This record gives sequence, structure tokens and C-alpha cells, in this order.
Amino acid sequence: MQIHLISVGNRMPSWVQSGYEEYAKRLPRECELVLKEIPAGKRGKNSDVARIVKDEGERMLAAMPSAAHVVTLDIPGKLWTTEELAQALQAWQNLGQPIALMVGGPEGLADAVKDKARQSWSLSRLTFPHPLVRVVVAEQVYRAWSLLNNHPYHR
Repeated sequence: MQIHLISVGNRMPSWVQSGYEEYAKRLPRECELVLKEIPAGKRGKNSDVARIVKDEGERMLAAMPSAAHVVTLDIPGKLWTTEELAQALQAWQNLGQPIALMVGGPEGLADAVKDKARQSWSLSRLTFPHPLVRVVVAEQVYRAWSLLNNHPYHR
């Protein structure tokens, strides 16, 4: 199974790259985490933010594998415990299709992306900087995998 983390934003600080890569490389091929960066639209004082978010959403959907099971990362989504995320990961593996985890830009996700979602996951009711979300998602997916596979990482 491949999990595609499709995230708005590129040119991340080195600590984000290092943190993400640390956890992504720990996952085995049967639970591969693949990052797909979507460049953020140009924002300025008089920008049409609705148009920018819509365009980002279209590019996110284009980057998604066909027949993917779409999961948005969004504040109003479902708060999962580690055990619940592990159950979700197990269910995703049983689907036999790619998973697309969708992380929007500063103004969130486009409606078109939300409409494609089969699930919505909230990391917290807090708002996190989008670069940090990448690291947290990679760590949590690895933690869920370790729980399912009786790996000592999750104690």
C-alpha cells in the first residue's frame, strides 16, 4: 500500500525535510509514505484567495492516484487516538487501494478536495503550521504501523 501525503507548500525548512524523512524511511515498502508537494498559489494584499484555494485544490486532485481513498486533514475532522489511527491504517491496508492524505494551504482545503474525501482526520483542535503537520503525520503513521506490528516504538 502506498500512502500519498499530498500537501500544499514547497521549499520547506531543513528541519521539516529531516523530520518527515526520518519517519517515512522507517516504514516498510508495504506501507510506503510518499510526499507530493503542491506549490502554494501566490498570495498578496489584493489576492483572490477563493480562486487560489480552488486552484490549489485542483492541483491536489490531479496529483492524487486514481481510485485513491481520500482522507483530508482538517480541524473539523475526527480526532483519533493512536489505537484508532492504527485501526484506520489496518482498514486502509485491507482496501487494496492507494491512500491520499490531503493537507491544504494557509486557508485550508478546497471544497472539491473535501467533496472527494471518504474520511476526515483532525490532528488536534489547534491550528498547526503546515510544515509541522508533515512531520506529525509521518510520525503518527509510523507509530500506528509500529502498534499493528508489535514494534517496540509505541510503548
